[in-house]
Amino acid sequence: MESILIVDDDVNLCTVLSEELAEVGYETYFLTDGIEVLDYLRSHQVDLILLDLKMPVKDGYDVLTELIESHIDVRIIVLTAYADVQSAIDSAKLGASDFISKPYDFDELLITIRKVVQREV
Repeated sequence: MESILIVDDDVNLCTVLSEELAEVGYETYFLTDGIEVLDYLRSHQVDLILLDLKMPVKDGYDVLTELIESHIDVRIIVLTAYADVQSAIDSAKLGASDFISKPYDFDELLITIRKVVQREV
């Protein structure tokens, strides 16, 4: 069973998305701030991160940069309400595997998750 870490400052979104993904067989966890991500990944193995870009304290770009600098190899899908071409490009440059706009379509998100998880690292 693949595990997914959801990182988003919207607790309601984290809860709903976590429940939706659990219903289709994923093991899910969530954090509500980017500041906790690196510590979490040092003690837990996950197959994928769903990462919001705009969060207080440490945003998604900071998290992506920190993962690169720490040589932590994990697949990442950016899931953000601030979707534009530049954000997608910047996220990809920092290692994101894909980019989904909020509000998300669950079926589209599920297809993207499956595609990203099956890719070779």
